[in-house]
Amino acid sequence: MIDQSILVLDEGTTSTRAMLFAQDGRFRGVEQAELTQHYPRSGWVEHDAGEIWDKTLSCARAMVDHAGGAARIAAIGITNQRETVVAWDRETGKPLSRAIVWQDRRTADFCAKLKDAGHEAEVRARTGLLLDPYFSGTKMRWLLDHDDAVRAAAKAGTLAFGTVESWLVYKLSGGSHHITDASNASRTLLLPLDASSWDQELCQLLGVPMETLPRVTDCAGELASTAPDLFDGAIPICGMAGDQQAATIGQGCLNPGETKATYGTGAFVLSNIGTRVPWSDNRLLGTVLYQVAGERHYAIEGAVFVAGSLIKYLRDSLGMISSAAETEELARSIPDSGGVVVVPALSGLGAPHWRPEARGIISGLGFDTGRAHIARASLEAMAHQTRDLASGFAADGCQWTGLRIDGGMAVNDWMAQDIADLLGQSVTRPDFVETTALGAAMLAAVGCGMKSNLQEAVDTMIGTAQTFTPNMNEEARQRRLARWEAALRKV
Repeated sequence: MIDQSILVLDEGTTSTRAMLFAQDGRFRGVEQAELTQHYPRSGWVEHDAGEIWDKTLSCARAMVDHAGGAARIAAIGITNQRETVVAWDRETGKPLSRAIVWQDRRTADFCAKLKDAGHEAEVRARTGLLLDPYFSGTKMRWLLDHDDAVRAAAKAGTLAFGTVESWLVYKLSGGSHHITDASNASRTLLLPLDASSWDQELCQLLGVPMETLPRVTDCAGELASTAPDLFDGAIPICGMAGDQQAATIGQGCLNPGETKATYGTGAFVLSNIGTRVPWSDNRLLGTVLYQVAGERHYAIEGAVFVAGSLIKYLRDSLGMISSAAETEELARSIPDSGGVVVVPALSGLGAPHWRPEARGIISGLGFDTGRAHIARASLEAMAHQTRDLASGFAADGCQWTGLRIDGGMAVNDWMAQDIADLLGQSVTRPDFVETTALGAAMLAAVGCGMKSNLQEAVDTMIGTAQTFTPNMNEEARQRRLARWEAALRKV
C-alpha cells in the first residue's frame, strides 16, 4: 500500500506555502515564497493574483516532487487569506486587475453610505457581518465601478469573482471549477448564514451580479481535481476553508465553547457555537466554521486587523528591530513598558470597536523611552486586543475558560505569557503552531476518506502542547488596563 501524504496550499497575506502532512499529522516538508505587497494609496493594499498562482504552483510542484510524485498525494487541502478578492476572465483565465486584499479600506465611504441608508441591521441579521470594508462584497462592487477591464468582462458575461481559494481551484482545475467553500462564502456579505447559496437581495444591495460568483460547496469532499498536466497526474482537491476556520479545526475546537486565537498578520479569535446560527449583541461576527455533508457548524469571531503586521512595521518601516524574534529579547530586557502604550490601528480598529477611520498611536513617550519600551508595548498590545475581545465574547454569553493560540507570533513565549497574565486564564500553544495548514489537512483527509470524520482527524493528527498559566496580580493588571483604555480614548 502506497504511503500517501496530504498536500496543503496555505495562502497567507505575505507568503504562499505548500506543506506536506502524513496521515498521522506529522509535518513532512514545506516550500514557501514571499508575496509582493502593493500599497498604491494610503489604506489600499493589493496583491498580484498572477503572482499568487505562479508561486503557488511552483511551491506545490516542489512538494509533489518531494513526496515522490502525484501518486503519493492522497488529496490537496487549501486554506487562504479570507476576504481578498480576485477578478478574472473565464475565457482567458487571466486576472483582470490586482487582487484587493482583506486589509484594504478603500470601500469605507461606500460602507458608510449603506449604513446611513439603514441597511446594516438587515445585513447583520442575515449574514452575521457588519458593513465594513473588511468583507469581500464591497471590494467586488468597487472593481465593477472603477476598473474598465472588470466592467467590460461583466458586460461580456466572462467576469468571474472569487476569493483566493476560488481563484486557485479555478487555475488548478484548468478552468473547469469555479467554486468556493461555505466558510469563505460566509465572509462576503452575500451569503445568509442559514442559506445554501448567494442571496439575490444582498447581491442587488451591493451591486454584485450573481452570475459572477462561484458555486458554494462543502469544506470537505471530492470538490475538484487538478488538471493532469500540472503535476504529471491528477490530484483530488478534497478540503477548503478560510484560514481562521482552518486554524480552529487544527486546534481541535470541535465542541461548543472551545476557542482559539491566531496571531498572524492580524489576530482572529473564533469560538465554536455548534449548529445554531450565531448572533452577537457586542459587534462580534457570526461566521460559518465549516460545512460537511451539507451540515453547517458556526462560530462567533472577533477580528483584530493588526498583529504581526505591527512587528513587521517596526522592522521594515521604522527600522527599530532587525527581526521579529528580537521583540521577545527587548521585552525581557526591561521591567515594564515605562508607561508606553501602542494602539496598533494601522488599518483601523476591528472588533469590538469597528472604527475603520482610526489610526495607530504611541502614547506615554518620554526622554527615557527607548526602542525596548516600544517593542514591549507593541507585544502588550496583542494581549490588550485579546482582552477586549474576551470581554465582548463574555457579554455575548461565550465566556472563555481558556484560550488555544497559534500563528507565527505565538512562538513568542513572552507574548504568550503576557496574554495569559492579562486574561487571567490559561493559554495553550501546540508544539506545532501551523494549525491553519493542519486544519486544511484534516479537512482534506476527511474529504478523501483517509479519516472517517473530523473528530477522528483531531484525535489522530494533533500533537502535544504547552500551557502558560497567569502570573500577574490584579493591581498590576488593572494599571495596564487603565493605560490601555486611556490610549483607546485618544484614538
